[in-house]
Amino acid sequence: MLAYVPDLNPRLHNTVGMRRLTVWLNKFASSVSGSLHRALARHTSSTPSAPDLSPVEARATKTVLVLGANGFFGRHLVPALRQQGHDVIAGVRKLPAGHDPDVRYIETDFTQGKETRDWLPVLDGVEVVINAVGLLREHGSQTFRTVHEQTPIALFQACQQAGVGLVIQFSALGADEAAANAYHLSKKAADDALRALDMPAFILQPSLVFGPDGTSARLFTTLSSLPLLPLPGGGGQYVQPVHIRDVASLVQALVPLNPAGPITIPVVGPEAVTMHEYCAALRRQMELGRLRMLSVHRAVTGLAARIGQWLPSSLLTPDTLAMLERGNTAEADNMHFFLGRDATPVESFISPAEAEGFRAVALLGWLLPLLRFSIALVWIVTGVLSLGIYPVQESYALLAQVGLTGLAASIALYGAACMDIALGIATLLLRKRRLLWKLQIAVIVGYTLILSWFVPAFWLHPFGPLLKNLPMLALIFALLKLERDDGLPHR
Repeated sequence: MLAYVPDLNPRLHNTVGMRRLTVWLNKFASSVSGSLHRALARHTSSTPSAPDLSPVEARATKTVLVLGANGFFGRHLVPALRQQGHDVIAGVRKLPAGHDPDVRYIETDFTQGKETRDWLPVLDGVEVVINAVGLLREHGSQTFRTVHEQTPIALFQACQQAGVGLVIQFSALGADEAAANAYHLSKKAADDALRALDMPAFILQPSLVFGPDGTSARLFTTLSSLPLLPLPGGGGQYVQPVHIRDVASLVQALVPLNPAGPITIPVVGPEAVTMHEYCAALRRQMELGRLRMLSVHRAVTGLAARIGQWLPSSLLTPDTLAMLERGNTAEADNMHFFLGRDATPVESFISPAEAEGFRAVALLGWLLPLLRFSIALVWIVTGVLSLGIYPVQESYALLAQVGLTGLAASIALYGAACMDIALGIATLLLRKRRLLWKLQIAVIVGYTLILSWFVPAFWLHPFGPLLKNLPMLALIFALLKLERDDGLPHR
């Protein structure tokens, strides 16, 4: 579905006529200068360190369509472009509940825009298109072929037909002639199609991108905070991480330009580091001390990756492992040229002021799952023991103290045991757990009140059968407060 959302920004719509006239005049000027320059470029040569760019740039303020505006890249690109004064149209799959009044929103579904004609109405008045839509794993109709290849190719063809002045395509480092997995091959197919159109374009190929709200950053800061970090092959794989701030600054520098044709830019940090060095640097910046590493045999890592491909939220799959083993590095010359400086080094990714926040989020990244597993284990083991491993007669004797005998006692014993097991399994499997936490709190409070009334001596028992409920309640209450309505922990 590709559709404009009306009246989200009436102030912008009031000037649409003047904008379209201005856009047309600037497109005309840009097309003339660009055509002359491309004609000259065919008879001259350029070097990678000095890409062929038009000497005549269009006006500073442009109308920019950012596709994937609610994704990791888009969330940083939209405000960065607005800061420069550009009119930004945010292409999102679902409209946000709240919105920037200075940004127009359109709904764009990359699983449906596979025809050129689908995009032509969307591109009316647009001067720059930024495609920041991407997947790391396929889900249902969101496949690599559709989202990375078919829809972007239709978009690029529509951009050429509509006279869009510049396309910025977010690809991936590794989408080259050596590409071997579906992720890289789908990115490469779209990149090659854009190159074949011979229109002004930048193809950005990022390495690992670090940002406080990025999946990659959360993963590596969490791993770096572990007491003992298992790394495949000792973490000798090379990566060249880049900070999201530098990515946004790069796009800010590219938007005003008019290249003679497609230019590919590896978006990388100033130097390559091993995975071990990367994690160690993040740990130091979070003020967690020295990294302790456990080298894991590649056979074990491969087995974990094959298991991970069946887990929907797992980032470790055979494809991602193969990408890691291949390496994720490139020359930084083009990045330096367009950025006008070196990108931020890994050692400066986290400032001292940010260290405490990153440290807290990183530790919660593995402490929360550990707490959930521990609570699940308590429920499941308690239920299994009550089914017969613990002497049944002693369980009946306890129930008799609260006034339950005969059939009622059997129903209470086995019903409660099954409920405990179900609560434990739900703790492991459910994605949205707010209701589950409330139910567990109610059950524990109920057990505690009943036993406190009928067997108050349990409060003085040396093993603390009732006293232990208090820390259990505190932990579950903490998990409740740390969880959002969508099932994800607060970051």
